[in-house]
Amino acid sequence: MTNLSAEAFSASLRSLYSRYGYCRYKMNKFEEYDLYARNKDFLICDSVITFTDVDGKLMALKPDVTLSMVKNTRDEPGIRKLYYNENVYRVCKGSQGFKEIMQMGLEAMGEIDEYCIYEVLKLAAESLNSTEKCCILEISHLGLLSSAICHAGIRPEEHRQVIRCIGEKNLHQLQSICVRMGIPQQEINLLRRLASLYGTPQEVLPVVQSLLTGIADEQELSQFLRIIDALNAGKFRDMIRIDFSAVSDPQYYSGFVFKGFAQGVPSAILSGGQYDSMMRKMKRQAGAIGFAVYLDILEQYSPVQTDYDVDTLLIYDESCSIPEIEAMAREATTESILLQRQIPPGIRYRRLITMGKGRIP
Repeated sequence: MTNLSAEAFSASLRSLYSRYGYCRYKMNKFEEYDLYARNKDFLICDSVITFTDVDGKLMALKPDVTLSMVKNTRDEPGIRKLYYNENVYRVCKGSQGFKEIMQMGLEAMGEIDEYCIYEVLKLAAESLNSTEKCCILEISHLGLLSSAICHAGIRPEEHRQVIRCIGEKNLHQLQSICVRMGIPQQEINLLRRLASLYGTPQEVLPVVQSLLTGIADEQELSQFLRIIDALNAGKFRDMIRIDFSAVSDPQYYSGFVFKGFAQGVPSAILSGGQYDSMMRKMKRQAGAIGFAVYLDILEQYSPVQTDYDVDTLLIYDESCSIPEIEAMAREATTESILLQRQIPPGIRYRRLITMGKGRIP
């Protein structure tokens, strides 16, 4: 987004998502607070603005879009493809209070198939490309990672602890936890190897196949390899990275998870994944995959660079009539025009027009 405003960037994403048949989804600004209280681990920020409705219910300004979409849609045949451009309310990093943040993203819900997963990953990569920055899309797979964790003999209730270590690439703590659980060193080495994997599909896929064949579900592993191969065969070849430390909470996510990064921005500007586990938690039968683009982070580190504040500055005086001023403004036909009685201090303009006293320089 080097030369794009947040509004222009949003417009380009809306056009992209609409082109692939995703429909705009509108929602209320608030939900019952209980929805967020039950799913705090899913939220980026667990601080929520609350108020009491006229009927006594505790309500919240929405800090997240996906939870609201899951709650307010129903299971239907086929795949429902939606995108959103909504404001959420969060405490941002480094901020002392809540901010209203514009967030864009898309969700596919229903009978999710292999092509649908590929399409969402492709649109995530396209979204990163639209920033006009050098970007990387890091892709992982919680199903494959969970298979390796189960194969090592780690109990289900301890999965989150191990996944957290892998997400932090904290190999020392991962070793300590596994030793304390009595996990054989050979299995620990497999987990350490997965946690350390990072690179292009050409570099990493053969290693993944070698490590997980006979351990992971054969269909799941084959699907992962096919989807990554398809992404790697297109124009996104240079931006795809495999990184099994790009994880999310398994209480909500399963299958593919991914994060997008842009040069010069210290945190992810896009994140998403398959959240079938959350669908089950919310009594839904459908599968789901989607992502969000964090416009506030991107805009913070990508200020719009312009040479001018306004294309044309038109200065008029008391001798000019309204029709004369209007006619001159129409004749200027520029991208932007500012009409003033005098030149504002510090303003940058490409062209200056002055009118009045019968003279138009």
